[in-house]
Amino acid sequence: MAQSASNVELFEALDALEKEKNIPKDYMLEKIRTALLTAVKRENAVVDIDEVKKTFRMYYAMNVVEEVENPALELTLEQAKLYNKKAAVGDVVQVEVATKDFNRITAATGKQVIIQAIRESEHGTIYNELSSKAHEVLTAVVSRIDRRTGDAFLEVGGREDASEAILRADEQIKGEVLTEGERIKVYLVEVRKGLRAVQMITSRTHPGLVKRLFELEVPEIHDGTVEIKNIAREAGSRTKISVWSPNPDIDPVGACVGPKGTRVETIVSYLGGEKIDIVRYSENPAEYVKAALSPSDVVSVTHLAPEKICRVVVPDDQLSLAIGKQGQNARLAAKLTGMKIDIKAESSAY
Repeated sequence: MAQSASNVELFEALDALEKEKNIPKDYMLEKIRTALLTAVKRENAVVDIDEVKKTFRMYYAMNVVEEVENPALELTLEQAKLYNKKAAVGDVVQVEVATKDFNRITAATGKQVIIQAIRESEHGTIYNELSSKAHEVLTAVVSRIDRRTGDAFLEVGGREDASEAILRADEQIKGEVLTEGERIKVYLVEVRKGLRAVQMITSRTHPGLVKRLFELEVPEIHDGTVEIKNIAREAGSRTKISVWSPNPDIDPVGACVGPKGTRVETIVSYLGGEKIDIVRYSENPAEYVKAALSPSDVVSVTHLAPEKICRVVVPDDQLSLAIGKQGQNARLAAKLTGMKIDIKAESSAY
């Protein structure tokens, strides 16, 4: 088949794609071959590609038979000799697709495949870039709220590429009312490849959001001087976080609170006013439980080893505070420490 301008242009486009987008030409040629075969919908179609001559050739492999039963696959000997004068019954003859029609199909198919490949390449680049930010805090602007589902769609970092961020209704802080144009902090839970866009799944309720915010606001955590040991959170209401420092001269709780409470107040503002209790971690279960029950006072803690159970005695007037509203304070303390906590008032404990 004679070389055609459309094929030359197509090969040049593939060469440029390989250089600019790092998409292998061989990979693209195979995708074009597959697309062409799919387009003609003939099981006996064959596509030959000559990279040197920059040509595509398509033909149908037809069986030469005495009597035709399937015209799509078979030719009589008389018909076959029109394509190959030496044809005989039992041979396979190549019946070429008309050059003009095939060039038109090739150009259109090649263009479609290239556009799709560029889109996939860009999506792959975006996906890799965003995946590196997974489990980090992002600053986002609420661009749209689905009034039916309550899901919020976000603009992250002013991106205008093929990506979208979503904050589903069940990942939003209970009672928080988001408005379009509002700037918020979100935790990037996961990055997914969609058909049309790379999707960022974000959260405002994930404990990781609190952890990352402390890492951003507290230099001692960022440089490893202070370590976050555990977090227990009921988003929108209260969080307990335990911290520790290997340096006995450093107060880990004070570092997190910051001068005049500025560091923790900044984090609280990001979380819409959520209360945060910062407690000192201890390897001694009794000491740890005592700290975790803050802000209540504790008379005594007895660890029932080897079980993970602690019996706690508090002043009578501190019982409600220790247990918390609907048991929240005790529940979060138990989650933070990994202990089952049995709280008694001092008057009834002995």
